[in-house]
Amino acid sequence: MLQDLCNRLHEVYPELVKFRRDLHMYPELSFHEIETPRKIAAYLRELGLEVKTNVGGRGVVGYLRGGKPGKTVALRADFDALPIQDEKDVEYKSRIPGVMHACGHDIHTASLLGVAKVLSEVKEQMEGNVVFIHQFAEEKLPGGAKSMIEDGCLEGVDVIYGAHVVSTRPIGTVEVEEGYVKCTSSSFTIEIFGKGGHSMGPHLAVDPISVGSQLVLNLQRIIGTRVDPFVPAVVTVGSFHSGESTNTIPDKAIIKGGVRAFGEETITGIEKMVSQIAMGICEAEGARASCTFKRGYPTAWNHPEEVKRIKEVARPLFGEDMVMRFPPLMVGEDFGYYTKAVPGAFFHVGGGKEYDHHHPKFDVEEESMLYIGKLFMSLVLNYQRS
Repeated sequence: MLQDLCNRLHEVYPELVKFRRDLHMYPELSFHEIETPRKIAAYLRELGLEVKTNVGGRGVVGYLRGGKPGKTVALRADFDALPIQDEKDVEYKSRIPGVMHACGHDIHTASLLGVAKVLSEVKEQMEGNVVFIHQFAEEKLPGGAKSMIEDGCLEGVDVIYGAHVVSTRPIGTVEVEEGYVKCTSSSFTIEIFGKGGHSMGPHLAVDPISVGSQLVLNLQRIIGTRVDPFVPAVVTVGSFHSGESTNTIPDKAIIKGGVRAFGEETITGIEKMVSQIAMGICEAEGARASCTFKRGYPTAWNHPEEVKRIKEVARPLFGEDMVMRFPPLMVGEDFGYYTKAVPGAFFHVGGGKEYDHHHPKFDVEEESMLYIGKLFMSLVLNYQRS
């Protein structure tokens, strides 16, 4: 059956390319997706599937009810774009100034629609159900996954799988790893309140720039001296603003940065260290500090059993040497919300191009949709028959 499904996916491939290029030409930013979910819902309805729209906000969910009782598998794709000017010289270049699909979400969406089309043609033979989750706003906090889950997109789901094309990896490769695969993050803002004055009398002031400089240097020491060296973590200061004059000591400085780590306990501990260091240095220098934190997506965790399943089905499909592990990445991905709720796993497929994600010339080989689609369909059949 799987071979027949894969053959059928090749037959509908030109249709998927057309759909993908339409999305690429008319991208929509996170939380501003209007036409994209409309197009997705229309496509799914034409397949005869039950469709829910406005799920958790702008999400679309399609339901395939198999002809035989069995387990329910969810497959997820995201469909938002990025605020980047498209600089590619291709016919399907973005028509929307300053907005482009620079992360492959159009590829994910078209791939999942192809799976929905092929599986809908054999739904009476299927042993169980498939839920097609088309998610909005993966690129921008608070993301779309959490609200879609709260709105019931995982009700009755036994397992979930997600895919992401990686532009710079060879076409045909599949990468997957168990455990932590994407980090959690936290952004911080530290306000330093000193005492302004004139440069002729620095002893009468409390210079927030001097205090802030000490703080920046000490924040960089957290990873090297206060975090287990076997625990991946990053502390970054990306912004330091204070004052506008050459002969005036300002009364305030603002430092902004971020923390990335694997595991909620680690990042919570680092947040406490940032706060303690800021408060301590400011108190010692006669200043005052205020620290605020904004937590990002949870760490994405791949369940070992589902990683094993992905490897088992991918190797005969694509070849033993085409299936490999990938190291955990210090990037956020709200797929972590799904695998906190149900078992599942997230995998990469190669995109075969030069430019990395979020680059103005980003693109991928459209053939990568076939690899995503085949692996999705193989996982559905394998899980439902297990």
